[in-house]
Amino acid sequence: MKRKILKMLTAFSFAAVLTTSFSAVGVANAKTEQSDEISCAAKSAYVLDFDTGTVVYAKNENEKLPIASMTKIMTASIILDDVKAGKLNLSDEITVSEKAAGMGGSQVFLDANSTHTIKNLLKAVVIASANDAAVALSEAASGSEEAFVKRMNDKAEKLGLSNTNFVNATGLPALNAYSSAKDVSYMLKNLLSHDEYFEFSKIWLEDYVHPDGRKTTMTNTNKLVKFYQGCDGGKTGYTTEALFCLSATAKRGDTRIIATVIGEQNGKQRFKDVSDLFNYSFKAYENEVVVRKGENIGKTVKVEKGKQSEVEVYADENVSVFKKRAGDDNVEIVYELSDSVKAPVKRGDVVGNAKIVKNGVVIKTVELKAADNVGKENFFDTIRRILSNW
Repeated sequence: MKRKILKMLTAFSFAAVLTTSFSAVGVANAKTEQSDEISCAAKSAYVLDFDTGTVVYAKNENEKLPIASMTKIMTASIILDDVKAGKLNLSDEITVSEKAAGMGGSQVFLDANSTHTIKNLLKAVVIASANDAAVALSEAASGSEEAFVKRMNDKAEKLGLSNTNFVNATGLPALNAYSSAKDVSYMLKNLLSHDEYFEFSKIWLEDYVHPDGRKTTMTNTNKLVKFYQGCDGGKTGYTTEALFCLSATAKRGDTRIIATVIGEQNGKQRFKDVSDLFNYSFKAYENEVVVRKGENIGKTVKVEKGKQSEVEVYADENVSVFKKRAGDDNVEIVYELSDSVKAPVKRGDVVGNAKIVKNGVVIKTVELKAADNVGKENFFDTIRRILSNW
């Protein structure tokens, strides 16, 4: 199938952009727009743009460190993966085991053998970092916490998180449990792809209502959802080994930033450092969306032997450029479309891609897909087409 290449030279002044697929290649190739204007007190830190993956700041980002309850980012991600796949439903009720009910640390004090919805347990994990809820969910999803941990490590490998190893679903202290600021940032990036996550992550205060009517007040451990404009998600962590940790996200306009710090000396410092990292990112950069996800790009592809002769094309995700506000880079967008496709065509069929090219280097690729269903022409359609061409 031949392709035609259409170039659109932008008149914008763009900074570096990066494609970040959830693969080993995408994580490894993250490009840094490092600045000496910012710093933080954490042992390790990482800041990136959500849409393009451009790295704004990095400090010891690959150092293997304990991450405490930030582990639950992966726990929540797998549960929502299973919901998306239809393996679990948020309304499903599950029974809490003795093991789950007996977990120490942060918890919502679940009773053994009580039943709870997956939605409520997930909410307790996201808001209150509840260890008992995390273990209950892991057992519901995989039969045992041990089997669930294997899935966590398998997914980490799939995402290209080479400096990560999970030992439990909670982040409680354990030998050989570690991750890095960079890996945690990509974990959170993956979790943010689930819209359901934001139903819970923005809640500041809520009561957990137990089956017997008992209530446990949950306060979001991520104070930035209340005190930082635009912050709508994230996960804290603390143990004596990990010290104070935070991976959080904030969005202003079309720009969403993820910032992670590990090993802060106190809770106040982790929130200050992440706030400062957000402030710098929003002040120095902006994310300009050239084509929005689901938006037709104004181009068509010919359909052979179809009920219509061509089909419109849309972008599978945002085609966006993360740029320095004072930057001066020229970028061209290259559309590579198939010369033609054969009917039948289904909406969502890949018919090409859009590439953002900076200084001759492809820095982001987005799939372009058919915007409509096009059926195969029948005998009468063929006759009409032939007659119309006479």
